[in-house]
Amino acid sequence: MDIPVDHHSAVPPYEQLRQNIVARVRSGELTAGTKIPTVRALAVQLGLAPNTVARAYRELEQDGVLETRGRLGSFIASSGDPTQDAAGRAATDYVTVIRRLGLDDEAALRYVRAALAE
Repeated sequence: MDIPVDHHSAVPPYEQLRQNIVARVRSGELTAGTKIPTVRALAVQLGLAPNTVARAYRELEQDGVLETRGRLGSFIASSGDPTQDAAGRAATDYVTVIRRLGLDDEAALRYVRAALAE
């Protein structure tokens, strides 16, 4: 997850991270059911302290944007639109199955196009 963090900004890094994830959910880039990186993984990737990322995740969870599923990790919880949420979860589940089957993105898209054409 590539998230720009301006260390010279008056906006704290955790808030920049929180705002960026919310914006991506609103734009549809991150849909309901999408797994997001662990706190530690994202902290390393962005060059932030784990506590900074953890605070952003906690606030996103309190706002209903993220949900934590124990050992399974953290996921985008809701877009606010139940139709989009259901579609996002279905798409995420489809990609999980495609990956498990060892198919590439082009094959996945061919199956989707064929299903839409029916």
